[in-house]
Amino acid sequence: MTNFASLYEQAARRKGGEAALEALLPTPLSTAELAAVPDDRWLAMMSKCIFNAGFNWKVVDKKWPGFEAAFAGFHPLRWKFMSDEDFERLLKDTRIIRHAKKILAVRDNATFLCDLAEEHGSAARCFADWPSDDYVSLLTLLKKRGSRLGGNTAQYFLRFMGKDSFILSRDVVAALRREGIITTEPKSRRDLKRVQQAFNHWRQESGRPLTQISKVLAFTVGA
Repeated sequence: MTNFASLYEQAARRKGGEAALEALLPTPLSTAELAAVPDDRWLAMMSKCIFNAGFNWKVVDKKWPGFEAAFAGFHPLRWKFMSDEDFERLLKDTRIIRHAKKILAVRDNATFLCDLAEEHGSAARCFADWPSDDYVSLLTLLKKRGSRLGGNTAQYFLRFMGKDSFILSRDVVAALRREGIITTEPKSRRDLKRVQQAFNHWRQESGRPLTQISKVLAFTVGA
């Protein structure tokens, strides 16, 4: 497995130098910053990523103010109790994308977030405190207890919220395969564990967060 310094050098060459590369590397939020994010913003981003899946992201972005209005700010306790009347109204609301299963996912994920709040004080606290060296277990939690939060949807959700994370994009998977970490797209628990171990190794070696390591890996392959 290539050391991180060499991976960084590869990425820097491809991006036009270290300064250019550094400008492209985001910094995740701190634990305190994440914990301070209201739970309605977590439900809103979950929902946005779910509606983005398999759809044109630009269209979702353009319509998002309408989503915020239709869902009255995405407060979890409100949508945990989505009524049949709410559902029928949303199916007719032209401000949003009228996808029945994704609308119902808002209700299911509101329930999930309310459950996390009961368990941890707030859903935000659960996400904030989750250790980076066991990030794949957080993905498992989202997949098992959330709705439509498998695969890259959960990964983008966490990244957009500022959680220290890696995204198993096509370029990152290609880099991991090149490094001999995996041989195919990582979906099994065993492969995800191997990916986590590799990221933990590079994290300890470099002192950088998962988010930046993920970006560096991607830049050694694609744009």
